[in-house]
Order: sequence, then structure tokens, then C-alpha cells
Amino acid sequence: MYAIIETGGKQYQVKEGDRIFIEKLAVEANDTVVFDKVIALGSDDGMKVGAPYVEAATVQASVEKQTKGKKVIVFKYKSKKGYKRKIGHRQPYTVVKIEKINA
Repeated sequence: MYAIIETGGKQYQVKEGDRIFIEKLAVEANDTVVFDKVIALGSDDGMKVGAPYVEAATVQASVEKQTKGKKVIVFKYKSKKGYKRKIGHRQPYTVVKIEKINA
């Protein structure tokens, strides 16, 4: 069984036991998170699609850690003007492990 959930403005296809990187959530490590925005549920019987979300369907996950992604370098340059600017950015993420899909 799998589910398509929405969090942080993005959609993720998840199964039980999956470990995914999502946009940062305001939770601590080892907490439990429940995703109630389930767009679709798929199983051997077929697929159940919500309009926009499947009613009474939730996905339970446990937070493993808060981390950051790889550094992205932003470099701005204008020729013949003596303008250079270098900035680095690391996007914060939350790593969660999918525990249970409640249909």
C-alpha cells in the first residue's frame, strides 16, 4: 500500500518504512507527525483519489532529525562594472520515517 501526501507545498509518494526528506517542520527529533493531506491511496485493490483529499486517511510518521542540504553557491557578476557578490545557502530539511498509513 502507498499514499501520496502533500506537505511543504510538495507532493510525496510514500510507503510504510520509507525515509523521506521534507521541508522543515517545527518539531523535535523523535516526535510523531500525522499528515492528513492525503491526495491518493493505492493498493492491490486499486486506487482511491480524493477531491482534493481522501477523507479519514492519515499517514503517521516519526521525526528522525533536523538537517540541512548541500550548500548552493549564488554568484552574481556584472562585467566591466567591478561588481561581484558571492552568497552560500543551505536549505533546512526534516527527515521523517513513515510508520503507518491509515486508510
